[in-house]
Amino acid sequence: MGKQPNVIVFFTDQQRWDTTGVHGNPLDLTPNFDNLARAGTDVHYGFTCQPVCGPARSCLQTGLYATASGCYRNSIPLPPESRTLAHCFGDAGYDSAYIGKWHLADSGPGPVPPEQRGGYDYWLASNVLEFTSDAYDTVIYDGAGEEQKLPGYRVDALTDAAIRYIDQRQANPFFLFLSFLEPHHQNHRDDYPAPVGYAERYRGRWIPPDLAALGGSSHQHLSGYLGVVKRLDEALGRLTDALISLNLLEDTIILFTSDHGCHFKTRNDEYKRSPHDASIRVPTALYGGPFTGGGRLSQMVSLIDLPPTLLDAAGIEVPAQMQGRSILPLVRGESAAWPGEAFVQYSESQVGRAIRSRRWMYAVTAPDKDGWKDADSDAYFEAELYDLLADPYQLRNLAGYESHREVCDVLRSRLIKRMVAAGEDEPIIEPAPTHEFSRGIRADQIRVDIRDAWD
Repeated sequence: MGKQPNVIVFFTDQQRWDTTGVHGNPLDLTPNFDNLARAGTDVHYGFTCQPVCGPARSCLQTGLYATASGCYRNSIPLPPESRTLAHCFGDAGYDSAYIGKWHLADSGPGPVPPEQRGGYDYWLASNVLEFTSDAYDTVIYDGAGEEQKLPGYRVDALTDAAIRYIDQRQANPFFLFLSFLEPHHQNHRDDYPAPVGYAERYRGRWIPPDLAALGGSSHQHLSGYLGVVKRLDEALGRLTDALISLNLLEDTIILFTSDHGCHFKTRNDEYKRSPHDASIRVPTALYGGPFTGGGRLSQMVSLIDLPPTLLDAAGIEVPAQMQGRSILPLVRGESAAWPGEAFVQYSESQVGRAIRSRRWMYAVTAPDKDGWKDADSDAYFEAELYDLLADPYQLRNLAGYESHREVCDVLRSRLIKRMVAAGEDEPIIEPAPTHEFSRGIRADQIRVDIRDAWD
């Protein structure tokens, strides 16, 4: 890839990591994603830094944590002075295009005024696509703000639009952000409408262990959700086929990722906004350029790391204000220091913070704060601790157990450092009340190694 590469972001909404074959899903839902990950770079431990639609999008567009950009919850638009990926690529001579769901304007669910489009040249989007369309009724708005009704199932309609854009490209390299609503639920019916006949393929065939244990709405919704994931993967295959037919595949970098996962009403009364893997862990892979043949990464990679990664891979200087780090040194096998955990801010349902390492998930919350009105807090309380070595599906909360007090102390220190590095003031984090059943059990009796507290 000697010239500037084209860059495509294939962005899904609310997709769990374990819907993919590379993460062990047995249903062959994602052969195209799996091929992309195996031939390219499999970011095996990919996490969102904010499990809410708008805030996660603000992080990916700006490279800033949601509290730094100000978009810490839904319905807060990107500040007009924000520098986005579209600006960065545009300054480097790229044409930029946005197709699909935006969710970063304050103009209502439909058309987005030009000044709130994040600097993209070509525009075909709705601010909140779930409120302007349905599975077989794709209504979206063009650059003039005019309504466009696209034929076909919504995933296919947006994919067709992306292929048309690529086919009509000009001489410049392009940066295309293709943002799907799927497999997010359709809000007005609280359902996951799959293409005709797709939900039936997966009904009763497989259920993730956390959902098998906790239930939630999974028995009602999972088959439709999985059917939607299957159609998304077919769309990825169609997009890749189009690139091959236009002799562009080897000149293009593709990033596949999602804004957050889905816990199917098992951790709270909706689908995300929690620190558990079902909510924060997402499928992530890159292909093309330096990512081809990159193998599987074992480091914890955050959504906040993806904007600098794309710019770095395209040979564009990464803005100093971006708070993530390019993963290219990891792909090259360089021994660069890398954080041992992913840092997560979560809002709306509560004001919370968490870190997730290979072994531990540790979360705190500010119960006296309002998750809709307050971006952060000066004081938090320990809320959750999971030992992922013994409890990979996060079913036994160890916060407040005397046996894990030293572990919590280490993780509390790590979390505070990450909060300060993200631009937050150093908070107080109060220990969880001692769990009655844990009194008298020492750490050495259950073989907790404090040295491994963040491994």
